[in-house]
Amino acid sequence: MREQVITPRAGRSASAGSRGRSNGVAQRPARRERGGSGNARSRGGLRKFLSYAPLIIKVLLAVAAGILIFAGYRAAASASFFQAHSLDVSGVARVSAEDVRAIVRRNVVQTGVWRADLNMLSAELERLPWVRQAVVSRVLPDGLRVRVIERVPRAVVRTSGGKFIWVDDDAVSLGAMSTTDQMPDFFIRGWDESGTNEGRAENRLRMQSYLALARDWSAAGLVHRISEINLGDLHDLRVQLAGDDSQIEVRLGEKDFTNRLRRALKVLDEERRTARGPFITYVMALDTRTVIGTSAGAPSATEVASEDSTSGATNTATTNERETSVAPAASRKKESTDKPANRKSERQADKREADKERDKKRKSKDNAKDDAKSETRPRRVG
Repeated sequence: MREQVITPRAGRSASAGSRGRSNGVAQRPARRERGGSGNARSRGGLRKFLSYAPLIIKVLLAVAAGILIFAGYRAAASASFFQAHSLDVSGVARVSAEDVRAIVRRNVVQTGVWRADLNMLSAELERLPWVRQAVVSRVLPDGLRVRVIERVPRAVVRTSGGKFIWVDDDAVSLGAMSTTDQMPDFFIRGWDESGTNEGRAENRLRMQSYLALARDWSAAGLVHRISEINLGDLHDLRVQLAGDDSQIEVRLGEKDFTNRLRRALKVLDEERRTARGPFITYVMALDTRTVIGTSAGAPSATEVASEDSTSGATNTATTNERETSVAPAASRKKESTDKPANRKSERQADKREADKERDKKRKSKDNAKDDAKSETRPRRVG
């Protein structure tokens, strides 16, 4: 049986397709109209914008929520519910609690408790003289708590006008001393009252010196002999004595204050038992010797010594003063290494003392001559 083969009919399309495939030329699509391309791009931009729409909506909702929260906060903070109705003040002894409450109320009357600036309020309270630190805290819904740490008075300053004011460790003026306050060991003079930054810094140095000296002199048992300490010049410290010696000033220089004061008081006590005692006005304690200063009309040291020798007594004050003026070898070596300014001040002090002695002798001689002339002058008759 023979198999029948059907041959396809050759046409144009087949021949064209075979030619196209044989030539390797691909068929191109027809060009679209311009209007159709713009519509496609707009539809693509719209789809892109719509893809960002959720994010934009979220941002707008967040902004609106923030505005609503802020408006609600302002409304709640200014509501009468948060107005200050209770004020708790503690830690006050010298500070007036009413003054503290008045300052707090004045600052929170507009803001209320919720919006009160606590740091600013603390700073204003610390401007009060006796307030060292003020801690302010909220007690919601309508209360404030104020804890005050007061300054501790440590010394009394006598001003140039004669007033007595308390100062603390930081040299801050705390107010006038009252009659019921306990008296300090001794007062301070030489305070800077200008109120400048430089003056306040110097006053802090004066306060540090005062506290150190008060501690050392209390341990040495010397504070009962002192009435005032002059700290106007920290390189020339001076002490005004108390009691029967209140008219006497002790000059201690700029170092070794405790030892110099002890030595000066010892020489003074011995000299007070002599004829010169009532005339003593100051005692200068130097490195190696002690100088006694007297007022006009006081007998000289040689006259006192001669009177004591005729009476058979020993002038211990003059002897001790002379001993303190003679320096051992070690002291002389140390003195030679001291600053020239110290040696110069000592030489000037010695020169002033010598000039005073010469003036006294000259005045005594002039007085003696005047007395002699008055005795020899004939009396006038009728």
